[in-house]
Amino acid sequence: MLTKPKILNLILILSFLIVFFVYLLTSEGKTPYDYFLRLAKALMEGRYWLTEKPPWLSELIPWGNGRYYFVNPPIPAILALPFVLIFKESFQQQYLAHLIGSLVVLATAIMAWRIKKSLGLVIWAAILTGLGSIVWFLSSTGSVWYLGQITAYLFLTLALIESLGKKRVFLVGILIACALFSRLQVSPSIILFIYLLKSKLNKKNLLIFLLGLAPFFVVYFLYNFIRFGNIFENGYTLIPGILKEPWFNHGQFSIFYIPKHLKIFLSGLPIISDKFPYIWPSWAGMAIWITTPAFIYSLTAPFNKNQVRLVWLTIIAIALINFSYGSTGFSQFGYRYAVDFYPFLTFLTIKGVAKTGLKWHHWLLLIIGVIVNLWGVLWINKFGWVSY
Repeated sequence: MLTKPKILNLILILSFLIVFFVYLLTSEGKTPYDYFLRLAKALMEGRYWLTEKPPWLSELIPWGNGRYYFVNPPIPAILALPFVLIFKESFQQQYLAHLIGSLVVLATAIMAWRIKKSLGLVIWAAILTGLGSIVWFLSSTGSVWYLGQITAYLFLTLALIESLGKKRVFLVGILIACALFSRLQVSPSIILFIYLLKSKLNKKNLLIFLLGLAPFFVVYFLYNFIRFGNIFENGYTLIPGILKEPWFNHGQFSIFYIPKHLKIFLSGLPIISDKFPYIWPSWAGMAIWITTPAFIYSLTAPFNKNQVRLVWLTIIAIALINFSYGSTGFSQFGYRYAVDFYPFLTFLTIKGVAKTGLKWHHWLLLIIGVIVNLWGVLWINKFGWVSY
């Protein structure tokens, strides 16, 4: 006889496997933007730089003597190492994205169980993340920018699970460090996790938490120093010609960029055409309420709880960092920078649904989200029907 825990485990395993094969089947194939895979191969050879610069890899920094530095935080490359070791040239970067995206779904399902022990809610949350959000597109495509974001998503969700459960402070510190070393923009979440761990954070445990977090700062500063001779130089502004791009006319970060981000985030629409197939995804991006309408339930999470209020503040802080950046994230399906705060938005959405229990309208908005994301992935990855 299947007990509830056994059914939960079966749901978790099936969720992971189904989503992985969906990502594999709906992938465009080998991504040309395989910076992480190239860096992983370099690390295997004892190098932290690349020796080749194909013309389509425009974000490499030439540094003399045939060296080209890659600017993105390197955790995805480190995660790729065992696969490169085992499968060698047959391993492609998008396979890692399929795997990490599937683990995000698994982790979100576990988080839903921690919030409320409802098998229906676990299934709903797994579908929401894996097929009802742009995580599907990012994970099936697997290019460098998308892979960095879903990797941070995974570690942040794991940190939330641990913070809601056993609260092992050293482990939470390590998970946050891995998230930061995947995507620097998620740094405001540190304050939230300190709050979630407050019942365990005496002086000793605070030190243990910081020791878990410390490797990020040590390794990141060292990584910057050995490349550029400055612990605070991450290389983004050293990319040739980057600050001459028209979208950086106010520098790399500026409050003047916020309106153009909000326009995409809140009101970006598909392209309507008189040519087949008539409705096209926009590479410029689309509004979050189109790609994942079920996120509306985040607004129903109990705002009278300090935890919920601080999660909202974390979302706003991460959003402001991204909204102040010169580029709006193109090319993309949906608004990909929002994925930096998706772990917390998903947490609130699950909390909101858990408050009332699953209703027909929860499933309806979920199904709409799945249809929209299926449309986007197929139109872009399989048919190339996308435009600005």
